[in-house]
Amino acid sequence: MSGVLHGVGVGPGAADLVTLRAARLIGGARVIAYPALAGGDSLARSIVADLIPPGATEIVIDVPMTTARAPAQAAYDDGAARIAEHLDAGRDVVCLCEGDPFFYGSFMYLHARLSARFECRVVPGVTSLTACAAAAGRPLVARNERLTVLPGPLSEAEMEGRIAASEAVAILKVGRHLPKIRAVLDRLGLTARATYVARAGFADEIVCPLDEAPQAAPYFSLILVTKGGDPWL
Repeated sequence: MSGVLHGVGVGPGAADLVTLRAARLIGGARVIAYPALAGGDSLARSIVADLIPPGATEIVIDVPMTTARAPAQAAYDDGAARIAEHLDAGRDVVCLCEGDPFFYGSFMYLHARLSARFECRVVPGVTSLTACAAAAGRPLVARNERLTVLPGPLSEAEMEGRIAASEAVAILKVGRHLPKIRAVLDRLGLTARATYVARAGFADEIVCPLDEAPQAAPYFSLILVTKGGDPWL
């Protein structure tokens, strides 16, 4: 029989936010797969390093950080092929994913390549979105509000239009897009309603009003915007 592919969310970075189910699967894994920056370390692995059993086979999927899609797609093609070898041999594979596997998660690309051939089970994880809201002490939405989640790489015009039409907004993948996002929120008069969170759950976590944020932001940063009053009060 073929092995089972487990897509396991390991949360946003703090080891104690890993779920019990995820910890159990990782602790019993014979084969572990995870993405890593090409030539660099894996954040997903670092979060659960103490849980990985000695002797486990590790499949490193080197994903280049580039806006071009082809190199990353090739990396996932290669990773899926190496995972499939173990699944075909009857060995389960636990694939680590930062945050949640299906919320901007890297695992979705492996799932798309392998789920038609093998049984896949997904273990949800704490998302960066909920971790940042907790760190900021601000509810994301309340009552009948709608939450809009936007990626930082959107064009300036598209981002402005979507924020203008939204009630509550979370902007992810801020990084080098921070100046553009600041400009959009300034034009919409929303800077005073925006909270900046970087590296939630890490020792160097930053939580502050957007107008007090550093000029440069890491990739793992997020901006929360509440456009109206505080309906939970």
